[in-house]
Amino acid sequence: MNASWLRYLSRLSALVAMALALGACQDSSAPATTAAAPTTSAPAPAAPATVKPASYHAAKYDPIHFKPAIDKATDQQCLACHAEVLKPSVRKASPAGVPASEAKAWYQVTSTYQGEQDTFHRRHLETALAKQLMNMRCTTCHEGNDPREEATGSSATDFGHQTLRKMVNPETTCLKCHGKMNFEVMGLPGPWEQSKATFQNNCLLCHANIRTTRHQVNYLNSKAIEELAAKPNGGDVCFGCHGGRAWYRTHYPYPRHAWPGMDPAVPDWAKGRPTESEVRFIANAVAPGEKK
Repeated sequence: MNASWLRYLSRLSALVAMALALGACQDSSAPATTAAAPTTSAPAPAAPATVKPASYHAAKYDPIHFKPAIDKATDQQCLACHAEVLKPSVRKASPAGVPASEAKAWYQVTSTYQGEQDTFHRRHLETALAKQLMNMRCTTCHEGNDPREEATGSSATDFGHQTLRKMVNPETTCLKCHGKMNFEVMGLPGPWEQSKATFQNNCLLCHANIRTTRHQVNYLNSKAIEELAAKPNGGDVCFGCHGGRAWYRTHYPYPRHAWPGMDPAVPDWAKGRPTESEVRFIANAVAPGEKK
């Protein structure tokens, strides 16, 4: 009995040892088989990484909207996100139903405007007159703004250039070309509309020798302005930006640049005025941004 039991245990042990040995052989051979697998084809190219567009919130805080980056921003950079400002989008009819073809916008009644109604930004950048007399770019007017607040001085990051709920500072941009003509200082008998016939609608009757250093800024084409001003009824060109399109009841205090033969005595109305244009507008000091 004992001998039979011993023989049984011996055979069982042998079977278990054989099973373990076979398992070990299979485990050790598997990596060798995998490593020896032929690689006849090139590896599949990796899928290109998907660039997730920036969110609107992130775009608002892009450095290009703040100083100093915005000072060097080009029109191409601005229009990459704001291209809609140059798309023709005038209403075919007013909310009251009046067709645009039968109504005149305020700017269409000026003698220097030609063509149909157009949008705000296009009138400053795309119209024939704008391209002829101006060299404006996005940053001529837009100097950045703090999206945290729309009121100056109310944010820890406010840089002091914004005006209440405005994307530009009207006092230093819009007023330059949309202010009231200061005819009292000029010594005119009345507003230009009443006086221009007396002066043959020719500003150069006086300004051929007075304030002759003018328009030397990088947002204007001074040569074209002077050429048109010298033509018959050239006063309309001058008046277009010096009272003819006035949005405000005040005038802009233009810098009083020195000119040949200028009286060294400063009149009372000119005391305190700058004698040079802003640095960012001086053509020789600031290179214009690339046009769109």
